[in-house]
Amino acid sequence: MSKVKRVYVEKKAPYAVRAKELKEEIESFLGIKTVTGVRVLVRYDVENLSDDTYKAALTTVFSEPPVDSLYEEEFPHHPSDRIFSVEYLPGQFDQRADSAVQCVRFLNENEEPVIRTAVTYVISGDVTDVQFESIKSFNINPVDSRETDLVKPDTLVTDFEEPQDVKILEGFKDMDEASLKELYDSFGLAMTFKDFLHIQNYFKNEENREPSMTEIRVLDTYWSDHCRHTTFQTELKNIAFDEGYYNKPVTDTYNRYMADREIIYKGRDDKFVCLMDLALLAMKKLKKEGKLNDQEESEEINACSIVVPVEIDGKTEEWLVNFKNETHNHPTEIEPFGGAATCLGGAIRDPLSGRTYVYQAMRVTGAADPTKSVKETLKGKLPQKKLVRGAADGYSSYGNQIGLATGLVKEIYHPAYVAKRMEIGAVMGAAPRRAVKRETSEPGDIIILLGGRTGRDGCGGATGSSKVHTEASIETCGAEVQKGNAPTERKIQRLFRREEVSRLIKKCNDFGAGGVSVAIGELADGLDIDLDKVPKKYAGLDGTEISISESQERMAVVVEPKDVEEFLKYADEENLEAVIVAVVKENPRLTLKWRGKTIVDIKRAFLDTNGAHQETDVQVDMPSKEDSYFIKKQVSDVRQAWLDTLSDLNVCSQKGLVEMFDGSIGAGSVFMPHGGRHQLTETQTMVAKLPVLKGKCDTVTMMSYGFDPYLSSWSPYHGSIYAVVESVAKIVASGGDYKKIRFTFQEYFRRMTENPRRWSQPFASLLGAYDAQLGFGLPSIGGKDSMSGTFNDIDVPPTLVSFAVDVAKEADIVTPEFKNAGDMIVKFSIERDEFDKPVYEQVMKLYDAIHSLTGSKAIVAAYALDSKGVAAAVSKMAFGNRLGINIEEIVKPEDLFAVEFGNIIAEIPQDKLSLAEEVLKKAGLLSGMSVIGAVTDEEAIKYGNMTISLDDAIREWERPLEKVFPTRASADTSTLDTPLYDKGQIYVCKNKVARPRVFIPVFPGTNCEYDSARAFERAGADVCVKVFKNLNAEDIRESVDAFEQAINQAQIIMFPGGFSAGDEPDGSAKFFATAFRNEKMKEAVHRLLNERDGLALGICNGFQALIKLGLVPEGRITGQDENSPTLTFNTINRHISKMVYTKVVTNKSPWLMEAELGRTYVNPASHGEGRFVANEEWIKKLFENGQVATQYVDEKGNPTMDEEWNVNGSYYAIEGITSPDGRCLGKMAHSERTGDGVAMNIYGEQDMRIFESGVKYFT
Repeated sequence: MSKVKRVYVEKKAPYAVRAKELKEEIESFLGIKTVTGVRVLVRYDVENLSDDTYKAALTTVFSEPPVDSLYEEEFPHHPSDRIFSVEYLPGQFDQRADSAVQCVRFLNENEEPVIRTAVTYVISGDVTDVQFESIKSFNINPVDSRETDLVKPDTLVTDFEEPQDVKILEGFKDMDEASLKELYDSFGLAMTFKDFLHIQNYFKNEENREPSMTEIRVLDTYWSDHCRHTTFQTELKNIAFDEGYYNKPVTDTYNRYMADREIIYKGRDDKFVCLMDLALLAMKKLKKEGKLNDQEESEEINACSIVVPVEIDGKTEEWLVNFKNETHNHPTEIEPFGGAATCLGGAIRDPLSGRTYVYQAMRVTGAADPTKSVKETLKGKLPQKKLVRGAADGYSSYGNQIGLATGLVKEIYHPAYVAKRMEIGAVMGAAPRRAVKRETSEPGDIIILLGGRTGRDGCGGATGSSKVHTEASIETCGAEVQKGNAPTERKIQRLFRREEVSRLIKKCNDFGAGGVSVAIGELADGLDIDLDKVPKKYAGLDGTEISISESQERMAVVVEPKDVEEFLKYADEENLEAVIVAVVKENPRLTLKWRGKTIVDIKRAFLDTNGAHQETDVQVDMPSKEDSYFIKKQVSDVRQAWLDTLSDLNVCSQKGLVEMFDGSIGAGSVFMPHGGRHQLTETQTMVAKLPVLKGKCDTVTMMSYGFDPYLSSWSPYHGSIYAVVESVAKIVASGGDYKKIRFTFQEYFRRMTENPRRWSQPFASLLGAYDAQLGFGLPSIGGKDSMSGTFNDIDVPPTLVSFAVDVAKEADIVTPEFKNAGDMIVKFSIERDEFDKPVYEQVMKLYDAIHSLTGSKAIVAAYALDSKGVAAAVSKMAFGNRLGINIEEIVKPEDLFAVEFGNIIAEIPQDKLSLAEEVLKKAGLLSGMSVIGAVTDEEAIKYGNMTISLDDAIREWERPLEKVFPTRASADTSTLDTPLYDKGQIYVCKNKVARPRVFIPVFPGTNCEYDSARAFERAGADVCVKVFKNLNAEDIRESVDAFEQAINQAQIIMFPGGFSAGDEPDGSAKFFATAFRNEKMKEAVHRLLNERDGLALGICNGFQALIKLGLVPEGRITGQDENSPTLTFNTINRHISKMVYTKVVTNKSPWLMEAELGRTYVNPASHGEGRFVANEEWIKKLFENGQVATQYVDEKGNPTMDEEWNVNGSYYAIEGITSPDGRCLGKMAHSERTGDGVAMNIYGEQDMRIFESGVKYFT
């Protein structure tokens, strides 16, 4: 008889948004019109759980009574229905199951449940076997999931076989070449056969022994292109250039590079020409010339790092600003969700391992056309639509959970990205310089492994992404995909942000590539690593798997022996596992032991060879003058050309994509990704305040990108030059000073072979980047190369993305939306020479002049142009505030759509026009400025006789990707006639205190505690933040006692936002709601409210906690029944991040004392489950009692069901509610994410003064 209990949970019909969406996808995407119904059920299989705990979990952990139907063992269905279930492959991280286990243990910490989850699909209608198979394959990615049996297993407990000893490769060192080649072919290695011969030579002549299988796998990982940039390190011997019109500039740059090498490497013979040298030499040259004095020098290589003087509360201190870009092209191609999630994770962990707090991210991706039919999908590939959506889900899910603001999101479309998707994450990190020490590992130092556990996910990730990719390889690279665990990453971020912890770390490395062998192996020359100490997700892993698994969210830190105990204590406080796994030794060898035996013992000098020396020749192709990308196209119908431009995939709106990413967390985003009153002008630069925890600081960081795949496909040389120019222009247009810019580059190219022409693209591209760096006198101080962009015979476009980083002040920043009717539209133009290169001297003078004009506020809006020209730019600038534009006919039709990299459009008030002309004239640049039109108050785009209404323009701009990244799920645009409640008597506090104390609990997945604490501290409260520990039963018991004590000492309890372990198990705030039902904590909360007149506040996920506990609307912890109000999934079934307008509609709550009744405020919303739902009886009662606190409203202040304003589809547009006496307030929009210089491109009052009201209530 089975020991397993089975539970099915299904959303009730009004809330079954995923089932509704899937039915529409089957019809539109798969073309199956005969499906009449789709049901989606979450299946939990549970073992080792007592009956009492199981019964309690049914309606608290596994389901939510108001929105879910729950079935035990079986669920009702029609006999003709087709049913299948999908589960993760063994070894893949299942966040839902993991979170369910943690949640259940809150109910009874002494139990050790085993839980597995699956998703069950029920398809109704007349469906053929072939159609059913296509529906299955649409829902199952075989790389990480599989169809599972509908029959319940007898047990969920897995008995893992004891792994065998690591194999020794007998006869290896003396093998003849033919036998060795046969062995090499059988291993499926990423290294070349030349590398394999190099290994044989080492073991034969230096070690005089046979290697272990682990040693081969470790070397394959260590020397992979991913870890050691072996393609970029290949020596380029004979370099030849084709003839052609553009031969001169390309060879001139090459000759300059070779001449510079002679000077920089004078007297050295160890430096050879390779792509890596070409990528780095401009930086070395500029450094030698004294133009890189702000770079932080260190033997640690974590991320690009510059030292910045920062003023905090009037005092200057030094901060480190880090930035890093990372690709995960291959993993994302085969498993979009996990691949993209760990792309961001990998980018974060580089600066994070450098002990800086990562506070903003940019996402730049490349894809083929996602609007094409699924039938056009290449064999062996996922459909582009599934790829782009799955990847967006993965990246946004990860970033949103850990609390990282994504400041800019852009997907670039080009047909050649069908070869392999491009997935880039670029991040900014910062920390006070005093908090970071960088020291060399000394013999006797201890290495601690911190964070997640090791599994098979990620075994061979570095080598997998470095292999040749064909239809066959996709089958074998599947197990190499990592799965990210965002809540654990958040814990590491919290730990490293503590200065007392950061100061203990001498050196640190993350597990992004190569697992234990590389992450720990790089920390010192001599190491003894004990693999038996490495925490594992499950038994059965052998020594090789433990050595090279790239399971995520782990750090290896070097500390002195005297600091070990203190470091482990801090890790425990942050609910993180930390174990000693290695010791630094004198002898420079990497030694790994497993089960008491040495399985790796390799000289550091051999590891550092990075494999056999590779050589190749290069033949550089020349672009065709006749096919020049800069040739202007004749335009016969301006109106049609304008609309066609707006609907171009690389111009059209990506709002439905961008809104998936939290753009506001951290309360430091200076730009929201879309600005203006209507949030329709997209920004080109991400700008954020420095993440200072205490005090006032007006320093901001800026990051932009530049790249055009069509330009690069014509000429990789010009493509890179203008990638750099475009990234600089965007910084300048946003108010930055180009002279302070630092770059980091992302190279992504086809796979190299022995054919010299295959090397043309990266070589020419890096020559272009070299030319641009020296032209501007600005260095690239970092980068990432990915050289695997080939599938069969298809290559990705030659790709070099330039990321530009600048540091500025809040007051410098300019937003891009047009602001005032009557202002002039001005174009600033750069000069190009006869070879279509920028005249750098003129460009720099022009950008200096523009910076002067933005500084004096003569320029009030600006936008950098790209290959799509003036028409696209002025349209986007007009959309945000729905202002019209009138372009003068002095602009020729073809000039409206011309390629204009580096040029900038600016809005200048008429009375500042003469100042602009004067500044340009003084610089000798008057010819570089022209007035091309004016901003009008008529909602139309005009040019000569042509008129396009803004409605038509916006409709055309929004149309192309609406079915891929929808922005609407409902057609309801009705407004509501609901009353203001003005009869409120605010509850009077009888227990006054001078400074109220606020308790903010932190659970796995919480990510708004910093912002919430700052908001309360700014308002005059003392704040206590405590982490709930749950690694074992004793931790849970200790945490319950600590939380009870903290609540007893507080006047206010604040439930912060976050994702409650990824909003799992299926439904937000389960961690909060389950833990606070604990009798001790429940009583403490009731005492705070009933005996001490205390207050409770919950925002976003915290609102979820309040409503699931019953604190709103009941005022006490009651739990929920099927009639209770609740919050559920947004109608659009995705995360939504945008600014929302909410009106205060009651004067009953102490929390709203300082807000104005009837006034509209604007705050960031960022949630996937924010839709307030309740029955009519409850709705009526809430309005009558004055318990509806705030409602979503349109631009006229009317509560509305229009999704543009009521972003989640909340019933009666309700955004926040209170308890009967108003002392408990729950709301969705993030009132804590306000501050000076925050969301500058958004219009309206942001501060509702909730926190000041809460403090004032007690004082």
